[in-house]
Amino acid sequence: MADWAVFAVVPEDGTHEVYEARFGAVGIDLDLLAGPDVVLPAVRARSRVEGCWRGDSQCEAAALFDLRRRILLFFASEGPVTQFRHRAVTWERIARAWPGWELRWTYDGPADLRRHLGLDPEAVRESDRKVYPAPVLEPDDEELLERDPLVTVVTIGDDRCHLLAAINDHPVVEGPAFLDRLADAPDHGHCTVAAEAGLHIDPVRRRVGWWLLSAVAEADEMAARWPGWTVECWQDRWQQHARAAPGRFLPPRVSPEQARAELREDAVHHWSQRPGSFWLGWLQAAVSDAVADRVVRTIDSW
Repeated sequence: MADWAVFAVVPEDGTHEVYEARFGAVGIDLDLLAGPDVVLPAVRARSRVEGCWRGDSQCEAAALFDLRRRILLFFASEGPVTQFRHRAVTWERIARAWPGWELRWTYDGPADLRRHLGLDPEAVRESDRKVYPAPVLEPDDEELLERDPLVTVVTIGDDRCHLLAAINDHPVVEGPAFLDRLADAPDHGHCTVAAEAGLHIDPVRRRVGWWLLSAVAEADEMAARWPGWTVECWQDRWQQHARAAPGRFLPPRVSPEQARAELREDAVHHWSQRPGSFWLGWLQAAVSDAVADRVVRTIDSW
């Protein structure tokens, strides 16, 4: 994959412009910390894209800048904004960098951008979309030792807790057949790691609640995959999962002060790259050293 990111701009006249950046998905959340005065000119300096957008499987991050309504829509597949311990502080800092703008996360990826523009979201769907189940994790899996583990927590009723690798598809896309797949899966008892997605299933009341910190294609259409069930998307509100499964989902406490310090360090490193660096992002390559230095000084003053 080339980590493609799609950018859309809605100018004052109500039209829209589309741009894209190869490897633009890497660090898009840290890019947005530079604010509109840096990001918007760099985006609009790129060549415009005409015709088809990149589909769900190709677009790994996207942002829409509505200049008329001052709305910023975006999503990412990786980075601090998708991590349990950094989600809230990253959102907080992006909001500060875009004063007067309304921030929205697009849980359905690029399709949500197209909806905002009045375009058909089906244009980015994969015609031969397949479901790729996430692997079940054993209790001694090394992934569970990571500080930011790629884990999806699944609780069933009041007495079962399973952990899956947060790769491939979110388990909610599998529908009721997912319960059969877990029949022989190891029961972890409870989850104490910083999961980045979750699913709670109440088989008695036939209710499903799910959440995630990234995006999934057709996020608004999951009810159709669970006929006869009530399906609720909790967006990134993992607290609702914790309340629905008391004693089963017990994520670690997040220190806002530590999270802000770690985000500041990552952001300074991200914006301190210079030409010739392997980690130089497209935005840093597009702005002058003086602008990049100004961004670093602003971030460093947090």
